[in-house]
Amino acid sequence: MVSRLGFLGVIARLFMWVFLLGLAVVVLYPLLWMALNGFKTNAELFGNPFALPVDWSFENYRTAWNRGVSDYLTTSVLVTVTSTIATVFVSAWAAYGLTRVNIPFSKAITAVILGGLMLAPTVALVPLVKMFQAMGLYNSFWALLILYTAFRVPFTTFLIRAYMLDLPREVDEAADVDGAGRWTAFWRIILPMCKPIITSTILLHILFAWNEYLFAMVFTSGSGVQTLPVGLTSLMSKHGTDFPVVFAGMVIAAVPVVLLFFFGQRYIVKGLADGIGK
Repeated sequence: MVSRLGFLGVIARLFMWVFLLGLAVVVLYPLLWMALNGFKTNAELFGNPFALPVDWSFENYRTAWNRGVSDYLTTSVLVTVTSTIATVFVSAWAAYGLTRVNIPFSKAITAVILGGLMLAPTVALVPLVKMFQAMGLYNSFWALLILYTAFRVPFTTFLIRAYMLDLPREVDEAADVDGAGRWTAFWRIILPMCKPIITSTILLHILFAWNEYLFAMVFTSGSGVQTLPVGLTSLMSKHGTDFPVVFAGMVIAAVPVVLLFFFGQRYIVKGLADGIGK
């Protein structure tokens, strides 16, 4: 009986490894195929799209970089970094006020903030376009910064608030005894204690801002402020017959976020488990 259970355990583990290997191939192969096709010529690509490149040349990557990908990358980095800082700071400060400070109507304020989770971006597009045009912010970096921050604050606040609710109240009492103000307690005590969920929200917002397409397409009609998703669409429309260059541009856009997710996935899982689980 024991040997039979041991045999079944080996079979189960073998099946699990085969399943995970197959899942890894399904996920990684399209990325590898896209990267390899970035080294080919059009003739090689259409002749045998699944073969290795004959001549491993970076010319397609240089062409994609010079045809606008460098500008799109710069804009994406700028928008992503600034909106991440703004979103996490505003959300953490809001979560601190809603959980650690006795403010009037805190439950109603929480409901209003979390109500933003139910607002679909497509519903708000027309009034937002008119509002930003009236304010002179349409087709600018500030439009994306405001939109990315505003639409992510409810979700980010929800995550950080859930984590802060379980922090011991004795920490705040000790800070008061030591003469620390609200700002000092938030910045030097509470925020470091929320490091796991803060890290998770940072990574989640980066993934969102880097890949966001709808707002970037509607609110950035000029080539000077287009992010990578919109810029790659423009690259495809201008050089649609030069597929290796398009693939090279896609690889350049995908590498940063793939590396970020690869090295930060355990922080995302841990932070979300600690935050939502509480």
